[in-house]
Amino acid sequence: MKNSIEDLINAIKLLAETMSEVSIMEVCGTHTASIRKYGIPSVLPGNIRLVSGPGCPVCVTSQEDINMALSIADSEKVIFTCFGDMMRVPCGDKSLYSLREAGRDIRIVTSPMDAIDISKTNPEKQVVYFGIGFETTAPHTAALVDEIDKQNINNISVLNSHKTMPQAITHLLKDECRVDALLCPGHVAAITGSDAFSFVPEKLNLPAAIAGFEAYEILAAILSILTMLKTNRKECVNMYPGVVTKSGNLKALELINRVMEPEDAVWRGLGSIPGSGLRFRDRYAGFDATKRFEIPGNKTQEPKGCLCSGILRGENIPTDCGHFGKSCNPHSPMGPCMVSSEGSCFSYYRYRDV
Repeated sequence: MKNSIEDLINAIKLLAETMSEVSIMEVCGTHTASIRKYGIPSVLPGNIRLVSGPGCPVCVTSQEDINMALSIADSEKVIFTCFGDMMRVPCGDKSLYSLREAGRDIRIVTSPMDAIDISKTNPEKQVVYFGIGFETTAPHTAALVDEIDKQNINNISVLNSHKTMPQAITHLLKDECRVDALLCPGHVAAITGSDAFSFVPEKLNLPAAIAGFEAYEILAAILSILTMLKTNRKECVNMYPGVVTKSGNLKALELINRVMEPEDAVWRGLGSIPGSGLRFRDRYAGFDATKRFEIPGNKTQEPKGCLCSGILRGENIPTDCGHFGKSCNPHSPMGPCMVSSEGSCFSYYRYRDV
């Protein structure tokens, strides 16, 4: 018989009584939002600490990439398309939203494929899609590029800022083990397969659990992690077997690998990480927006006092920031962690009374 949520909480508390302080890092913005939404920290024992890592794709998009997006979008000849969360990410005194308010044609899409319809109804314009996200969204961008190549559509390109999770986790934790275990993202693992996270116990010597996003699923994964820590087991346990398989979505992986290949990428808060980005292979390189547009190398510093970078490294929590909930809030964000619905600051603010 399946345990109830109350049973899980009691089992966690009982086990935690025999343990010292434990820090578990989630590396998924959806986990961060769910953890705050369901008030999970409030039901955990005081010695069990949940820490947010670089799991929000909007948040880890570098200032350099945001600058490139603004440069391309600020043109009368361009229709710039992106997901809604990217619109309000600040970069200096500008954002994609402010450019749209000033008259530029910047559109929110719900699928990369929307760019095809837009391009066909606006043949005189260059349509640019801003591709961001991890292994979960990379197949959608790869599918767009594959389709515009098949249809020989010449007025679409992609500003590709896709990133891959394993390299960032390894980069963050390999030299300084600041956490005791990892809560791994179920939707990323649905694409990559659970085996893709085997590096956590093998290379980082940490236990890990792949989890879904409901309260029960997260608590069950936490209990599994505590059990491994108590018995000194270093494994990656798949606690989301109804969705995640060992090998993942083979068709999606084949599409990514056919269209894209690894490259170095800059992450906000983490710097340049070798092999953590995805660029288009030579066959598809002509669809890279950076090759179609002249982009100035402007650099913009993060707002003074903004702790987004430290939050993404797991060194800070949102309430450490003096701007949090005051000069920085969802209506007037200073940094990307307060913009995205998957950002730690947004989740802390939205569910601050939970």
